[in-house]
Amino acid sequence: MSAIRLTQYSQGAGGGQVAPDVLDGILAKAAPGAGHARPIIGHQGREDAAVYDLGDGRGMIATTDFFAPIVDDPFDFGRIAAISAISDVYAMGGTPVMALGILGWPLAKLDAHIAGDVVAGAQAVCREHGLALAGGHSIDSPEPIFGLAVNGLVDLEHLTRNKGVEVGDLLYLTKPLGVGLLTTAEQQGLIRPGHQGLARETMLASNRSGTDFARIKGLHAMTDITGLGLAGHLSEVCEASGVAARLDFRRLPRLAEAEHYRRQGAVPRGTRRNREALGERLPEMDEAHWQWLCDPQTSGGLLLAVHPSWADDVERVGRAHGLSLAPCGEIIAAHGTARLEVTG
Repeated sequence: MSAIRLTQYSQGAGGGQVAPDVLDGILAKAAPGAGHARPIIGHQGREDAAVYDLGDGRGMIATTDFFAPIVDDPFDFGRIAAISAISDVYAMGGTPVMALGILGWPLAKLDAHIAGDVVAGAQAVCREHGLALAGGHSIDSPEPIFGLAVNGLVDLEHLTRNKGVEVGDLLYLTKPLGVGLLTTAEQQGLIRPGHQGLARETMLASNRSGTDFARIKGLHAMTDITGLGLAGHLSEVCEASGVAARLDFRRLPRLAEAEHYRRQGAVPRGTRRNREALGERLPEMDEAHWQWLCDPQTSGGLLLAVHPSWADDVERVGRAHGLSLAPCGEIIAAHGTARLEVTG
């Protein structure tokens, strides 16, 4: 463990992601795909990445992700930031091929060699995933930030998006929720010795399974869960498809240890922000339910919507990647403004 507490510079769990309503205002004057005919996906639709048609049946995926420290160890911070950025490519069904680093570092406060450990962590992840960390850009900034801009390739017939779900589709989540609760508890000095590292190991788990999931014919949509929490990202999927979702709270994969800290009040600031941003799209429910559903995740799992007849294929691919998957909800017809129903 590093003697430097990098997390003291962090805004909190989820990397300080801008709320969707605020982002809409920022992008209001930006025309989708302005001046170009070949971007298949741009900033519209809140997709995980942009995609450019290469004209040969393939698309180039481009994405970027960066945030302030979510753990104290610099090497682990670099690893988690890299895993999170690369995940966007997997969520689109692609294969990452190259990355550029994005580094902001307060040189007057933190020694440059610590930043070197962050970059080394990212390089280790890139090597594991078979892509080159080929350069990047750095600035002297008031607080430390790090991430990657990642390019990937995808066969367009296997390109997956965060829309296109159908009533009756089953929902799967590949990583447990609760990272925001655990990292907040650690930052507040509440974490028990036996629980240290639980959030880190979850964040470091790769979403490379997305490339194989995308080849399942009955997969209708896929996205990764990050700062908006499960409720926020699932709501986007439902809105884009004109449907709603019913979640079984008892079947949601969760880091059970995080419940202790939730009851102690170790709830990220972003959780309430996510709840408020959803408004009437998330119906009234008790505190425990919405705090779990709106918990901001860093390097969260993949959310899949699949036709029931292809559920066995999803679970088979999951097992091949060491994942034990079971459906945690389903897509239902939309009624009124609410996009989510929760049972259990």
